[in-house]
Amino acid sequence: MSSARITHIGGPTALIEVAGLRLLTDPTFDPPGRRYAFGWGTSSRKLTGPAIAPADIGPVDAILLSHDHHDDNLDPAGRALLDTAGTIVTTVSGASRLGGAARGLAPWGTLRLGGLEVIATPCRHGPPLSHALVGDVIGFALRWEGQDHGDLWISGDTVLYDGVRDVADRLDVGTALLHLGGVRFPITGPLRYTMTARDAVSLCERLRPRTTIPIHYEGWKHFREGRAPIEAAFAAAAPDVRDTLRWLTPGEPAEVDV
Repeated sequence: MSSARITHIGGPTALIEVAGLRLLTDPTFDPPGRRYAFGWGTSSRKLTGPAIAPADIGPVDAILLSHDHHDDNLDPAGRALLDTAGTIVTTVSGASRLGGAARGLAPWGTLRLGGLEVIATPCRHGPPLSHALVGDVIGFALRWEGQDHGDLWISGDTVLYDGVRDVADRLDVGTALLHLGGVRFPITGPLRYTMTARDAVSLCERLRPRTTIPIHYEGWKHFREGRAPIEAAFAAAAPDVRDTLRWLTPGEPAEVDV
């Protein structure tokens, strides 16, 4: 298969159909309006609901869960879907908390799902020394027979740091789903907890993907960079980075050459 069908549902949530499997990333299906606490005085309000209701998702073979302990990556409605998936792939600590069908991967660990290889990639969900606040997070690279342009990579919630730069050195990424938004909280001032638009451009200069798809950049109060700053940053980049940018319309399946 040289294509994947990707449906961005909203926030970090996407349905990825590849290699005969249906994979759901970071399920978030709560309606907008509620405020959620993330710990240590940080919180946020959800502004936008999902483009597809959970009842309309259909069967899911696996859930790729970057982390289970923040509600903007796994909210109560999303948590209710966990029992419907054959496998949940998440962090080692998250698998311990979730139990059941959850399988934990440390960074650079691998797992086979049918004809698909899942490779966990490093994340640091905040500034140096923030692990006590933000906990464990991973991204996912997907590899299967018949890819023409390289791995499909979901960055997970992370800032730009050496662990993420290592992805460019260790993997051949053809399609990158990047969690952006430049997250900040009033209580922690200028500190960032996810990549900015400029970080995305810098990373893509190293990754050289064929396609770059922004996700998890809006829909919550704590996101500080929406679509316009991302478009501006890529428009100012060199053509081999600028031309990789692709937007998905939430709720509409898109065929992506991989």
